[in-house]
Amino acid sequence: MSDPVSAPEPVLLGTIGGAHGIKGEVRVQSFTADPEDLGAYGPLRDSKGTVFTVVSARAQKNVVVVRFAEVADRNHAERLNGTELFVDRSKLPAEGEEEFYQADLVGLVARLTTGAVIGEVVAFHDFGAGDILEIAPEAGPSVMIPFTEIAVPEIDLDLGFILVEPVAAGLEGTVEAREGEESDEDGASS
Repeated sequence: MSDPVSAPEPVLLGTIGGAHGIKGEVRVQSFTADPEDLGAYGPLRDSKGTVFTVVSARAQKNVVVVRFAEVADRNHAERLNGTELFVDRSKLPAEGEEEFYQADLVGLVARLTTGAVIGEVVAFHDFGAGDILEIAPEAGPSVMIPFTEIAVPEIDLDLGFILVEPVAAGLEGTVEAREGEESDEDGASS
């Protein structure tokens, strides 16, 4: 069996959190459109190639409580905390026009509507209030912006970039401050 790292196109579908109850159930942060569809695409695998077959999944607050066929008790469930669950992209439904998977955006260049490059998309986060894009600049700490149509009005997978509206993304002062720091480091005055 191949592990997701060597699989043609692994896609992260969820991350196991803590154990739930005493019968081996776990809490999973699901990244599927319908969180309970975690097992709809076949068995999942971790980064080591271990198979996890979803027997049941039920939504509970902001996670899915999952029973895996391979996990029999709470002790085993506790050892899985932090395990990422993957499926090969070929198992997922094809995207329609104007659709994409979040994984497709990681690695794209993030540009402001002014044309200035602000960094590279490195991750998606969901802290409960909506999707957040993490963008890492060449220097300095990464920035997080809301992943909304207003903040990110254009995505071009073919050309490899996303367009970011700085005011809607909450970056207007941050980006200007960084550009000023870069000018100071280059010896130019701002």
